[in-house]
Amino acid sequence: MASPEKLRLIVNADDFGLSHYVNDAVIRAHRDGILTSASLMVNEPACDEAVKIAKENPKLGVGLHITLLMGHSALPAGKIPGLVNNRGEFSDSPVSTGMKYFFNSGLREQLRAEIRAQFEKFRATGLPLDHVNGHLHFHLHPAVFKILMEESDTLGISHLRLTRDCFSRSRRTSHGHLLYRISHAAIFEMLSSRARRPLEQKKIRHAQITFGLLQNARVDEEYILKLLPELPPGDSELYSHPSLGEFKHEFDALVSPRVRELVNKLGIELIRYQDL
Repeated sequence: MASPEKLRLIVNADDFGLSHYVNDAVIRAHRDGILTSASLMVNEPACDEAVKIAKENPKLGVGLHITLLMGHSALPAGKIPGLVNNRGEFSDSPVSTGMKYFFNSGLREQLRAEIRAQFEKFRATGLPLDHVNGHLHFHLHPAVFKILMEESDTLGISHLRLTRDCFSRSRRTSHGHLLYRISHAAIFEMLSSRARRPLEQKKIRHAQITFGLLQNARVDEEYILKLLPELPPGDSELYSHPSLGEFKHEFDALVSPRVRELVNKLGIELIRYQDL
């Protein structure tokens, strides 16, 4: 772990493997900007391309972005009929999916099987597992998190995103979408508090705070320039969704010369999860 005085920052891209436009943004932000790691969606169309890119750039830390909604399954639909439709697609509704996973205990073994299958697909890439997190942070959903902790040794989980952001700091660095920010800050403060002790018992490492949660895909240059001087001492994570398509503003922020200059000026050490 970092000394209390040191500023260390993981800069992560979620949704690696989703599309060519995402993959291209990820590797350019890593080579030319401040991006240090990426989270791989093993069931999405551009996964193979992402793996090839990662192997050509071994300094990029690559983790597993567990997908249990708004994406495709690793297992055939017939094996997990309670989770996906007949095309192997998860629901696009976070609220109804979260409620279903929480209240329908009969789905737990299907969830366990799908989670295992996604870890196996990641293992088959040959990439070292830098970290684990979930699409829309469903890795902290109580039903999913319980499975991850029960299986952590078998699955090889050593680093995991503890998703929590600071609402008071968010108010100083961004504006608008107040209801969204308040609700997400409260939900993930509760989930992360619940997760902290099991992670400590399992000796699974994590950053102390995760920035980007309250931005709702608005991790732009203005936000990062305001955030960097606000970083607390120790280890933090900033996650984003860089793309050369829908979220090009997030890509532009990660390769911004102004952002790089401020990182250097403040003496911020850019790290991966494996460096914690």
